[in-house]
Amino acid sequence: MKHKRLNRDGWGFQYYPYYQMRIDDPVFQGIACLIKLTDGEENYWATPKAGRIQVTGSGMSWLELIPDNTKRVITVMYFPEDTHDAERKAYPEPADKKYQTSVWYVDVIEGIEYDETGIAVFIDKYLDVIFTPEGDIKIDDRDELEEAYSSGELSKEQYDAALMESKLILREYCGNIRRTDEWCAKIRRLVEERIAAGEPIKECREVKELRN
Repeated sequence: MKHKRLNRDGWGFQYYPYYQMRIDDPVFQGIACLIKLTDGEENYWATPKAGRIQVTGSGMSWLELIPDNTKRVITVMYFPEDTHDAERKAYPEPADKKYQTSVWYVDVIEGIEYDETGIAVFIDKYLDVIFTPEGDIKIDDRDELEEAYSSGELSKEQYDAALMESKLILREYCGNIRRTDEWCAKIRRLVEERIAAGEPIKECREVKELRN
C-alpha cells in the first residue's frame, strides 16, 4: 500500500501554505489540514452531472479531514473564495458562499502515521469515493483493490474492511450532499479561525530543504 503525505507533495505543488492541526469540537474531532494553492496548473476531471470539474489551480484550496475512529481521508477541493466555475450550470446554492466546493474525494485508508517533520501520512487502501455538489457519485479504483486482494497484498479482513468503509462513506456523506457541504463549511470556518488566531504553517521537508 502506498504512503501519501497530507501536504500532497505527489501532486507537483510543494511550496504553498499548508496547515495541519488537531480539532476537538462538537462539529468535528480529528486531524484537519488545509492547503492553499498559490500557483500551478489548472487540472479538471469530467463528470456526468457537473461536467468539467476543477481540482487544482491558483486560488483553490483543499481541506483534508481524518475523523477519529474512521479509515478515511476526506478531501474537499474548494474553488477560490466567494466563487464557483460559471460552467457549472447545475451548481446548487452552496451552504457557505465563501467556501464553495468543487468536488469531494474520499480515500479509504489503512491508517495514518507521521513523517520526520510531523507531516501526517496516510496508508492508502486503493478504494476512493468521489462526489460533487451536483450529485455525481462514483466509487473509484475498485480494480486496484481487487488486484491487491488477489495478489495477497491485502488480507480478506483488510479487503472487507475497505468495502465496509466505502459503504459508510456513501451512507454518511452522499445520502445528503447538502448536509455534508454544511458540515465541511463549519469545519473550514473552525480551521480559518485557528489560522487567524496564529496557527503556524506546518513546514514539510521540501520547505526546510529550500530554506537551507
